[in-house]
Amino acid sequence: MSFIWSLVIFSGLVALVLLGVEGAKLEGLFGIWLPYAAVGIFVGGLIARVVNWGRSPVPFRIPTTCGQQKSLPFIRHARLDNPATGLGAAARVALEVLTFRSLFRNTKAQLTQDRRLVYGSEKYLWAGALAFHWAFLVILVRHYRFFAEPVPVVIGWIQGLDGFFEVGLPVIYATDVVILAALGYLLGRRLADARLRYFSMAADYFPLFLLLGVAGSGVLLRYVWKTDITRVKELAVGLASFRPVLPEGLGAMFYVHLFLVCALLAYFPFSKLTHMAGVFLSPTRNLANSNRARRHINPWNPPIVGHTYAEWEEEFRDKIKAAGIPLDRE
Repeated sequence: MSFIWSLVIFSGLVALVLLGVEGAKLEGLFGIWLPYAAVGIFVGGLIARVVNWGRSPVPFRIPTTCGQQKSLPFIRHARLDNPATGLGAAARVALEVLTFRSLFRNTKAQLTQDRRLVYGSEKYLWAGALAFHWAFLVILVRHYRFFAEPVPVVIGWIQGLDGFFEVGLPVIYATDVVILAALGYLLGRRLADARLRYFSMAADYFPLFLLLGVAGSGVLLRYVWKTDITRVKELAVGLASFRPVLPEGLGAMFYVHLFLVCALLAYFPFSKLTHMAGVFLSPTRNLANSNRARRHINPWNPPIVGHTYAEWEEEFRDKIKAAGIPLDRE
C-alpha cells in the first residue's frame, strides 16, 4: 500500500502540472512563482533542521567504533575506524561522504532453510547508492550552465567528460544512463526483497519516484521531446537574477520537469533526504574517541546534593528501631 499510495501521489502531481499548463494556461505559476516558493521552503527548512540538530546537547563522546582504540604504543591503532583526534574524525567523515565507507563495509544476515545464520555482502547496494549520488552531483553541476553567462570553463570540461563516449546526437551523457540505472536498482531492490518491502514506508518510495521523475523527464527533454535550450536559459537566468521572464514555447514536458524539481526541493527538508546535512552533525561520526585520554564531564549535570547514611539513619531512626534493625549510632 505504501508503494501504491506513493505512486498515486506522484501521478497526481504530474497530472496537476499537465492540467495546469495545457488546460488552465498557468505557465506563470509553474514557471516563476512555484520555483521561488520551492527554493524558499528548501533553504528555510534545511536551515531550521540544521539549527535544531546543532542545538541538541551532546554531553558524551559516543562515536561509532569499529577498530582498536588508541592505547599503548605497541598496539596498532585503527586511525579511521576509531579516531583519537579531530583530524582523524574529519577524515572518517570525508570518507563517509565521498565513498560511503560504512555502507561498503556493511553486511546482511540471512537465515537459511536449515536454520543457519549466514552473513553476506551488500556491495550491490553500496555500488547503486554511490553511483546515484555521484551521477546526481555531476548532473547538478552540469545544470549550472543554464544559470551562468558566460559558462565557466570547468563546466565545459565536466560536460565533455560526461559525454566522452560521443554516442548519438545529441550526445548521450554517461550520468543520464547511470542515474536511471541506479534509481531503478534501488526501487527494484525494495520491491523484490519481501523483508525489505515489509517495512518500507511511503517516505521510502515517494522520494524515489520524485527522483526517477526528475531524471526521466530530463532525459526525455534532452533526447525525445526536445525543447529550446536558449529559452530554458532565458528563464533560468531571469529566475536567478530576480528579473523573471517567461519565454513561450517551452512545452508541457519542461514544466513537468521543473515542477517535479520544485516538489523535490520543497519535500527535501521534511524527509529522510536531509541526511545530506545530517551526516556532518552526527556525533557518532564527527567526534574523536578520546574517552581514555581525558575525562569528559557532562556540563548539563545539576549539582549533586549529598545525603549521607548518618543523615538518612537520623531521619528514619524511629522506623528503623521499630523494625528491629540495628543502628550505627544508638
